[in-house]
Amino acid sequence: MENLTVGFIGLGLIGGSIAKALRKFHPNCRIMAYSRTLETVETAKQEGVVDIVCEKEDPFFSACDYIFMCAPVSSNIEHLQFLKDNMRPACILTDVGSVKTPIHDAIDAIGLSSMFIGGHPMAGSEKSGYANATDYLFENSYYILTPGNGVPQEKIDAFSCLISSIGGLPITISCGEHDYITAVISHLPHVIASTLVNAVQRLDGPETHMKMIAAGGFKDITRIASSSPEMWQQICSENQDNIARVIDVYIDMLKDAKEMICETGCPGVYRMFEESRDYRNSFGDSSSGPIKKSYSFYCDLYDEPGGIATITIMLAMRGISIKNIGIVHNRAFEEGVLNIEFYDEDSCRQAMTILRSRNYTVHEKN
Repeated sequence: MENLTVGFIGLGLIGGSIAKALRKFHPNCRIMAYSRTLETVETAKQEGVVDIVCEKEDPFFSACDYIFMCAPVSSNIEHLQFLKDNMRPACILTDVGSVKTPIHDAIDAIGLSSMFIGGHPMAGSEKSGYANATDYLFENSYYILTPGNGVPQEKIDAFSCLISSIGGLPITISCGEHDYITAVISHLPHVIASTLVNAVQRLDGPETHMKMIAAGGFKDITRIASSSPEMWQQICSENQDNIARVIDVYIDMLKDAKEMICETGCPGVYRMFEESRDYRNSFGDSSSGPIKKSYSFYCDLYDEPGGIATITIMLAMRGISIKNIGIVHNRAFEEGVLNIEFYDEDSCRQAMTILRSRNYTVHEKN
């Protein structure tokens, strides 16, 4: 595993993060990459992540042990004939798309099923592009594998080990099951977030008070609405049957909720919130899931000059990096006037300990 040669077609957020993780955990591996934006791969080479900058159909790819297709599905499919003609027999071809059936159909049609293991890392960000790639994106995140027909078990095991080595939690399922699951737990939430944001825009008055006051819970559940429209248009197109199916179920549930709210005393509403609370509280935190876990807390802060600077300097002196910091103007659902976010759980915990030792009041998020 230490002397692997790995190729990338596409080097955005996911492809770039895999490449960076491989460089971190397997520094001796050789990494080559092609991207339609040459500047992206040149930057990755300057950073020491990529060893070889490739052209679109580059003979260097014939030396790869693994090839990650990290471009949009249509672009990945365009490369299949070249890859079939140039891949070494022992190479494993994979992708990172959030919909699996279209790429599996294309792989079957061209005769590469025994060399293909579909992949979907259940991690990401509302941001995109190589500039936002990190070497820790997949830590404790499920990474779904959908092997093609005829892939030897030893190849699946080896690929699973590679994913585990960069922090991922590999799970093997069929491509059909994958597409139905992600329609529910990934694609539907994006549709809901976008329609909820659009509802505020439509219902808000000319003074835009809704937009002004929106914070906390609203921002949390709509954060993913900031994702790439181009990417999500493609995802909906590729998985439209499953998404439409689960939207129908969700619409029926909204209608049920409306009827319960209209009942005198709303007895059914209590049961609805109780059931959702109990089920939500049963979710584990071992994986970041499709929406990356946020490591943050609220902190009370006196209204005095330099108050925020004091906190940031205090944490910086202890080597703790802050990912984001902001004033909470709407305290309806939060405690604390300052919201501080970190890159990882350990930094978050250390920061809470430090601030509490200095008599700051810190509120953990549930």
